[in-house]
Amino acid sequence: MKNVPPQSTADLYPRVERAYLVGLQHPAETVEEATILLDELQELADTLGVTVVGRTLAKATHPNPRLLIGSGRALEIVAAARSADAQVIVFDDPLGPSQQRNWEALADLTVVDREEIILDIFGRRAQTREASLQIALARAQYDLPRLARKWTHLSRQRGMRGGTGARGEGEQQIEVDARLVRTRIGRLHEQLEAVRRKRAVQRKQRTRKGVPTCAIVGYTNAGKSSLLNRLTGAGVATEDKLFATLDPTTRRLVLPDHRELLLSDTVGFIRKLPHTLIQAFKATLEEAAVADFLLEVIDVTSPQVEAHHETTRQVLAELGMAAKNRIIVFNKLDALSDPFAVQRLRRRFPDSVFVSARTGEGLANLHRRLSEEIERGLTTVNLLIPHDRYELVALLHRSCPVLSEKAGDAGVEIRAALPPDTLAAVRDFVQA
Repeated sequence: MKNVPPQSTADLYPRVERAYLVGLQHPAETVEEATILLDELQELADTLGVTVVGRTLAKATHPNPRLLIGSGRALEIVAAARSADAQVIVFDDPLGPSQQRNWEALADLTVVDREEIILDIFGRRAQTREASLQIALARAQYDLPRLARKWTHLSRQRGMRGGTGARGEGEQQIEVDARLVRTRIGRLHEQLEAVRRKRAVQRKQRTRKGVPTCAIVGYTNAGKSSLLNRLTGAGVATEDKLFATLDPTTRRLVLPDHRELLLSDTVGFIRKLPHTLIQAFKATLEEAAVADFLLEVIDVTSPQVEAHHETTRQVLAELGMAAKNRIIVFNKLDALSDPFAVQRLRRRFPDSVFVSARTGEGLANLHRRLSEEIERGLTTVNLLIPHDRYELVALLHRSCPVLSEKAGDAGVEIRAALPPDTLAAVRDFVQA
C-alpha cells in the first residue's frame, strides 16, 4: 500500500518526549519581551506533554533566509540540542517549508515551529465534529507546501497513517499527494460550510426569541470558561493549561433585574496565532461576530496584560469585529498579589470590571455592566399587541424592560425598550 500524508495530528509526536526551544529576539524587542514569548512556547510544549530539555534566545538582527539566523549561531543551537539529547527543535517564530528542510538537514533532528505545536494541541483537544473539521483544514493547509519534507527523514519520528514510511518516494508521488491534499481541503471547506449553515439555523432560532447575545473572548487561559461557569452554571470543563477548551458553548444567563442574555464561550487567542487557525476557526468565532457585544476577559495577574489585550484587539480586527462594543473584565482577582495593580489598571481601562470567577467577587458589578450594555442597544416604542398574540407579550417580558402595560379592548398596550431582534419580531405592532 502506498504512503499517504497524515490526516490527523494525533500521532504527530508518537515518540518525541524531549524538546529544545529556540526563541528569536527581534530588533524591536527587549530581552525580557522575547523571554516571555519563549516562556509561552514552553507552556505550549508542556500542554502537549513534551519535556523541555533546553532553550535559548537568538538575536535576529539580520534575518537569514535559509535558517532565520546566522549559520554559526545555528551550529551552536544544533550542538546544544544534541548535547541535551533533544528529539525535536522547536522555533517560536514561523519557519517556511524550505527553512524547515534546511534546519533538519543541518541538525539531523525533527525541527518544527510554534504553529505546528499549536496545531497538534488543537488536534488533541478537539471534541466536536466542527472543531475536528476546523483542525483538519488548518493542518491540511499547513502541510500542503511541506509535502516534500513529509517524504524525507521525518518518517523516523512521525507515524504515517496508511503506509509503511517514506523510502525513496519521488517527485511524482509528491504531486499525487498534493492533489489528494487539495481535494481534501476542498471537501473540508464544503463540510465546514454545512456546519456554518446548521449553526446559522440554530442562531436564527435563538434570535427569534429576542434574547440579546454576548460572546466571551480573550487570551487563552484567562479564565473565560470559568467565568461562563460561574455566571451560568454551564459546567464547561476547565483546566490550567493553554487552549483548555476549543468548542463553543452557549448558555442562558438571567440577570438580577430579570433580563436574559445568551453568553457564548469562544476559543482563546494567543500571540502569533497562526493565520490558518484564525481562518479555520471562523465558524466557531461567528458566535462572536454576530453577538450584540463582547466580554473581553483578561488575566489580571499576568505581567503581559497590555500585550494580551493588544493580541485580542488584533485578532478581532482581523475577524472584522474591531468596532463591536466590549466590556473588559479582569479575572482572577483572588490571585492578585500586587495591591496597586487594580488602581493602575483602572486608570488605563476606566470602564473595566474586576472579578474572580473562582470566588464570585465583583460579579454584582459585572451583572450591572451587562444590564447597562443590553440597555444601550434598546429602542423605546409603544406597542399594541392583539389578544391572540399573547406569546409576543411573553417575549417582551422575557427579553426587555417593559415600562408600562395596559389591557384594552383592541389588545395589550405596552411601552417597552426593545433590543433589535425583539423589535424586528414585533415591528408590525408598533404604534406611532
